[in-house]
Amino acid sequence: MTIEIPGKSTLELTRLLLDMNGTLSLDGKIPAGVREQLKRLADFFSIYLLTADTFGTARREAADLPLEFTKVGQQGYLDKLAFLRTLGTTATVAIGNGYNDHLMLKEAALGIAVLGPEGAHPLSLASADIVVTSIEQALDLLLHPKRIAATLRT
Repeated sequence: MTIEIPGKSTLELTRLLLDMNGTLSLDGKIPAGVREQLKRLADFFSIYLLTADTFGTARREAADLPLEFTKVGQQGYLDKLAFLRTLGTTATVAIGNGYNDHLMLKEAALGIAVLGPEGAHPLSLASADIVVTSIEQALDLLLHPKRIAATLRT
């Protein structure tokens, strides 16, 4: 996906990193509409789910989705950053909400923080390029990339 940001550089995005709890899911459950959005986005992105799996539901919830599942350890913020760096920061969009997402959001080519029902950590909000109030809005930005250009333009 190519997104031209007027007054800034052009983003060439091929990978999507997602946090699970508080971002992709609420109380460990991924909504049906979000599942459909992810299936559409799989045409444009390689999708990765990185989670500490607080509710223990991630593997089951993600089983039928077009993504790669990775569980992070106790220092999830470092695991997520290392995973991002392994993939490459320049072509990756990251979406998260918690403390363990802030470094990933900061270093990704595009970081989107979700301030939803489970809240968001202030470092993640400050590290993101864009803040939205739901995962549906975050994924819609990628399905309608001119919205990203409108938000980030100078």
